[in-house]
Order: sequence, then structure tokens, then C-alpha cells
Amino acid sequence: MARKILIVDDDQKTRLLLKAYLEKNQYEVILSHNGESFLAELQAHAEQLSLVILDVMLPDTDGFALCRIVRKRSNLPIIMLTASSDETDRVVGLELGADDYIAKPYSPRELLARIKAILRRAGAEAAPAIRSYHFNGFTLDLAERTVVDSAGAPLALTGLDFQLLKYFVEHPGIVLDRSLLCEETRGRDAGPLDRSLDVQISRLRLRLNDDGKQPMLIKTVRGAGYVFSATVSVTHA
Repeated sequence: MARKILIVDDDQKTRLLLKAYLEKNQYEVILSHNGESFLAELQAHAEQLSLVILDVMLPDTDGFALCRIVRKRSNLPIIMLTASSDETDRVVGLELGADDYIAKPYSPRELLARIKAILRRAGAEAAPAIRSYHFNGFTLDLAERTVVDSAGAPLALTGLDFQLLKYFVEHPGIVLDRSLLCEETRGRDAGPLDRSLDVQISRLRLRLNDDGKQPMLIKTVRGAGYVFSATVSVTHA
């Protein structure tokens, strides 16, 4: 299930840019343009939200007031955005309970990195650790960093192969575009002529006995990317 993020910002261009970028990276995004609409969306989606992003300057209130309200109601992670370079704003926001603070202008990639870091910390505190993933007779063991088949025989995978398969089993049923997969496994975007990811996926299919012509595990979604189609279960540590 995609993580749901609520964003309040009075600049429409910024809102739409963030929505498009975060949805491309597999997040569900709800937008609001002022404090009143933010509080309505917060009330409607409180149980499903993973994080909120608050702009400090809003037409009917400010992000500090909204931060106080959110923090009184829950421990929901909060990131605050400001156009001010004044350190006082950052200190006030953090003292009110914000988890992170980003000054404008910022890149969507930087914001995405902050979101991932906060959700990793929140997830580590809230959820039991996963030891292994199971799919189609295979077991991917996170602690041992191995993948074995139903007979217990280990697969010969490189470190990058393991990282790619790990990302697939963590996001079953979700279409993942090539740029996202490259960024998650290699730390860089895929260029238009970069075929290294496709070669790696072909190799991974071979290791998993997944027919390259009619794959059942890692399927190609033309013009969109790849999707891991197997049913995945987990064993907790």
C-alpha cells in the first residue's frame, strides 16, 4: 500500500510539482491550499496518513499553528517548508514538534530523501523488523543477504541483483519505473540510452527461472517500467 502524504502550500505550482514527483515515487498525495482545507483533509484521512508537509506562510494561518494542532492529536511525522532563511523559524518549528525543516528553494529530490529518512525512522519504531520475504518457493533472507530456492539451494546473485530483488519484493504489485529502480539500487537516474537495468533484470529473471519471453514474476509494463507480480509473504525477526 502506498504511503499517504498530506501537503499544504498556498502556491499551486509548488503543490502540483510535489504531487507529480511524489506520486511518481509511489506515494499517494493529498493537497490543500490553506489551513482550513488542511484541517478538513487531516480530519478525513487522519488514520491513513503517513506524514504531513506544512508550508509556514499560508493565507489564513501559519504552519506553526498547524504544527501545534497536528502534534496535539498524534505523533504523525511533520516536515515544515519555509521561504525564510532565518534560523529562528527553524528552531521554533522543531520546538513545536516538527521532525524536519527545509528552506526554499529546495529540490524535490532533497524533499524525497528527507521523507524517506523520516518514514524509515518511524517505521523502525512502529513495526516489527522483517527477517525474510517468501515468494514462489524462494526465500530472501535480509540478515544473511541470501536468496534460496524451495530446495534450500542458494542463488548466485551479485550485490546489485540482491538489492534489486529486495526492492521488488518490498513493493509487489506496484509498477516501478526504470529511473526509480536505478536510483534505489545504483544511486543515480537511468539515462535514455542506459540499458544496464534491463540487462540486470534479464539476468535476475534467469536466476529465478522466470521465462524471459513470458515472465510470471518480473513483468515488463510497456512504457511504464516493471512490476513484481508474485504473492509475497514475510517472516518477522
